[in-house]
Amino acid sequence: MIPLGNRQLRAPYNATFEDVAKFMRNGFAVRFPYQNEDMTYRQIIKECMDNSMSYFHDRISNSSIVDRTFTAIFGIDWKFLKCVNDYSYRTKLFWAVLTIISTMDTVKFMIVLAMLSRFVFSPLAVFTFLTYKYWKTRISIDAVEKFLQMQQTLSPTRYAYTDITAITGHFREKLGQGGYGSVYKGALPGDVFVAVKMLANSFCNGDEFISEVSTIGSIHHVNVVRLVGFCSEEMRRALVYEYMPRGSLDKYIFSSERSFSWDKLNEIALGIARGISYLHGGCDMQILHFDIKPHNILLDSNFTPKIADFGLAKLYPRDNSFVLVSAARGTIGYIAPEMISRNFGVVSCKSDVYSFGMLLLEMAGGRRNLDQHAARRSQTYYPAWVYSHISRKELVGEICEAFDIHEVERKLCIVGLWCIQMKPHDRPTMAEVIEMLEAGVDALQIPPEPFFCGFEQDSSADSFQFSTSELSAISELSVADSTR
Repeated sequence: MIPLGNRQLRAPYNATFEDVAKFMRNGFAVRFPYQNEDMTYRQIIKECMDNSMSYFHDRISNSSIVDRTFTAIFGIDWKFLKCVNDYSYRTKLFWAVLTIISTMDTVKFMIVLAMLSRFVFSPLAVFTFLTYKYWKTRISIDAVEKFLQMQQTLSPTRYAYTDITAITGHFREKLGQGGYGSVYKGALPGDVFVAVKMLANSFCNGDEFISEVSTIGSIHHVNVVRLVGFCSEEMRRALVYEYMPRGSLDKYIFSSERSFSWDKLNEIALGIARGISYLHGGCDMQILHFDIKPHNILLDSNFTPKIADFGLAKLYPRDNSFVLVSAARGTIGYIAPEMISRNFGVVSCKSDVYSFGMLLLEMAGGRRNLDQHAARRSQTYYPAWVYSHISRKELVGEICEAFDIHEVERKLCIVGLWCIQMKPHDRPTMAEVIEMLEAGVDALQIPPEPFFCGFEQDSSADSFQFSTSELSAISELSVADSTR
């Protein structure tokens, strides 16, 4: 054996002294690890344990925190394996130690990963999400501020949040609440009463706020509610309107007792029609409301109707015959079919005409168009029921006590049925609607049969079959079509 440090290198068998000298001069390859055949497995393990602990103490005392952690978790194991490999190269002992250490390190790695997920990755993910939300909020706030700076020279007035608090008396008197937020009664100097709509956080992305301020901020019409002012401080936003002491139209037309005479009801319908007509053609830009319904018609002290809630409104050039809308806008029951599916036609000012027609029919019938609790199944869907009777009376001159309606009610129904034709080009314009409302009922023609009346099974008044599921199927099918 040839000495080599504290180890020995085996010389070639039957070598002479000259061969060994030549071997040393020319160099030789040393094979590591060297397998000591004289050591038992117990001695190898003890020797390697001592070497590993020595390595561990040396690294712990002389390295950084990261190195110490890695050494404590993984380094000592692989140092021990390397030592076993040196003394027992690829023996059963080596493979057994390799298997054990690999299993232990896999378990350690999973434990470390779980701890990192709990104390590092999870807080990091939350921090990233909050940072993203803050960034999106700042973009929204910056967009609103940029818009409001352009409106500084125009009415309405911009109020600070402290002003809003003072105007409402610290939000003492609530007038109502909806998905948009809450409405409070307030008072300006001189005892001028206002309604303050505080927008909820879900409506503070800036789009609807900008839409409402830009749409009615400079409009002055007797049948459009006036925006007195607004507030925008960070995410606290409010709209200040003129106060409507009579509230919204829905609480009058759906009451158990009729609140208005037929002439007054016709006058209210005309006022609403004039307001919509002004939005469509009386402004510099064409304004489409997209949410005409009784809840959005407010009444002043003289019961003059005023159109409100322009959160879904859009402005378009007046020469546009149709507009592009990426998503359905409005309320189910009043929303025009083309707003949900373009198969019915293009979106235009006729979409508001459809909503107004549904409103007219509810005003005439004194009930919601879709009533699941109607006394008779044939009366579940009022537009279909009233068309069935009006058209029958027109054809055969039938007069029955159950359908002896006032001529104004008949006129409102006929105009409403014209407005809710499925195809937009079959509906009248708001100017034509005003002419029909101002004319006598005898001058009106019965409109074509809307598609929903085709479900009538026979000619008897009480045999009309039209289920709620059939009525809602159109909306569900159209919503699915719009999401493709």
